[in-house]
Amino acid sequence: MSAAEQIFGAGGKRMRPALVFLVSRATAELVGLKDLTTKHRRLAEIIEMIHTASLIHDDVLDESDMRRGKETVHQLYGTRVAVLAGDFMFAQSSWYLANLENLEVIKLISQVIKDFASGEIKQASSLFDCDVKLEDYLLKSYYKTASLIAASTKGAAIFSGADRSVTEQMYEYGKNLGLSFQVVDDILDFTQSAEQLGKPAGSDLAKGNLTAPVIFALEKETKLREIIESEFCETGSLDEAIELVKQCGGIERAQELAKEKADIAIKSLQCLPQSNFRLGLEDMVMFNLERID
Repeated sequence: MSAAEQIFGAGGKRMRPALVFLVSRATAELVGLKDLTTKHRRLAEIIEMIHTASLIHDDVLDESDMRRGKETVHQLYGTRVAVLAGDFMFAQSSWYLANLENLEVIKLISQVIKDFASGEIKQASSLFDCDVKLEDYLLKSYYKTASLIAASTKGAAIFSGADRSVTEQMYEYGKNLGLSFQVVDDILDFTQSAEQLGKPAGSDLAKGNLTAPVIFALEKETKLREIIESEFCETGSLDEAIELVKQCGGIERAQELAKEKADIAIKSLQCLPQSNFRLGLEDMVMFNLERID
C-alpha cells in the first residue's frame, strides 16, 4: 500500500482516464446514451492502474531515481517491493478487467500488457545502436505508450455501444495521440531542465535509448555516431552529443513528426458529432503540442 500511495500520490497528468471519460461522453451522444456507465468509470481506473504499474517496472529497468519529481518506488522500498507492487497492480487491474465481462475489451487491454513487454525488449535490444530506423522507434513507441492510449479510447467507445467504424476511429485517435505524445516527451528530454522534467535531462540518450531527435540528427552528423558508439566514455561527451542533436535540426524534425501524428489524431475525430467533449479531445492533442511550443 505504501508503494502504491507513493506513486499515485506523486501526481501525474491523469491523461488516460480523462481520455476515457471524454471519448465516453463524445460517443454516448452518437447512440443517445444519457450518462456514463459504471463500466466506463471502471475502465478509467483500470487504465490508470495499468499505466502506473508499467511506470514502477520501467523505473526498475531504467534504474531511475526520480519520477514526477519524487523518489521512485524502488529507491524508497527496494527493487523486490517495486517489482511486486507493479505485479500486484497488473494482477488487480486484470481482475477488474475480467469482471467487466466484455471479451473484446479484455482482449484489447490484455494485448497492451503484452505490448509493454515487447516494447521493453525492443528497447533493450537496440541500446546505443546508431542504425536504428525511425520505423523501429515508432513501433517501440507504439508498444510502450500508444498501445495503452489507443486501448483506452477504443474501449471507452465500445462501452458506449458505438458501431465498429467509430470504435476503430477512436483507436486511431488514441494511437496517433500516443505517438505524438511520446515524440513530444522525447523532445522535452533535450529541451527542458532536470527540475522541469522531474529527472535528469538527456537521460534517455545517456542510457543509449535513441529517440526521434537523435535518429534525425544522426542522418546529418557523423561525429554524433562516434560519441554514441563510444557510450559516452569521455567526460563531457554526453553534453556534446546533446548540443549536436540541437544543432543538427533533430529537435525541429521531431517537432514536425509530432505535429504529423497530431493531425492524423484530429482527423480521426471527424466521425463524432460536434460537442464540448469532441472539442476536449481536440484540445488534448493541442495541449500535448503546446508542451514544445
